[in-house]
Amino acid sequence: MEKILPTPRLLLREFCEEDARALFPFFADERANLFLPWFPARTMADARELVGRFMAEDAGGTAVHRAVCLAGEPVGYIHADCGESRDLGYALRRDLWGQGLAAEAGFAFLGALERSGFPYVTATHDVNNPASGAVMKKLGLTYRYSYREQWQPKNISVVFRMYQRDFGENAGTYRGYWDKYSEHWEEKIDG
Repeated sequence: MEKILPTPRLLLREFCEEDARALFPFFADERANLFLPWFPARTMADARELVGRFMAEDAGGTAVHRAVCLAGEPVGYIHADCGESRDLGYALRRDLWGQGLAAEAGFAFLGALERSGFPYVTATHDVNNPASGAVMKKLGLTYRYSYREQWQPKNISVVFRMYQRDFGENAGTYRGYWDKYSEHWEEKIDG
C-alpha cells in the first residue's frame, strides 16, 4: 500500500516515533478516547507505546496504520486490520470533529486498500457513537448486522453495528462477529 496519501486538506503517512509528542493530547483526551479500544494515555510513555504498537503492526503486516496529518501535524489515525475481519478504525482530535476530515481521510485510505488488493473492509461502531456510523455510511459501507460484546480492554457491554464495503464481487458479508457472539441480530437502519 502507498506510504503517503495526500487529500485536499490532509496527508496520510506512516507513523514515526516523533508522532507520540504531537498525539499525546489526543491520546490523553478522555472524551476522544471513549469509543477507542484502549484507555486514555496518562503519560508520554503511554503515547509512545501506542505509536510503537502502530509501527510494529505495520512492520509485522498485521495491520496498516496511517497518521492523519493536518498542516504537517499528526491529528489522528486511520487503520485497517489485515486479518479476516479487515476492520477499519479511525479517530481525530476532538477539536476537528464535524469538519468532514474523517471521511476525507477515509476515502483516500479505502482507495489505497482497494488498490492493494483488500477484498473488503468492515467497521463497527458502538450504538452510542452514531457519528462514527455516519462516517461509515459516507464512505460507502453498508450496515450488515448488530451484536453485543463484552468489550475489552474496557470490560463493558457494548452493542456494535457492523458495516462492510466490498471492493470486488462476491465478497460476502464477514460473519466473524456474528459467529463469535451469541447475541446478534439484524436491525432496520436508515440510509
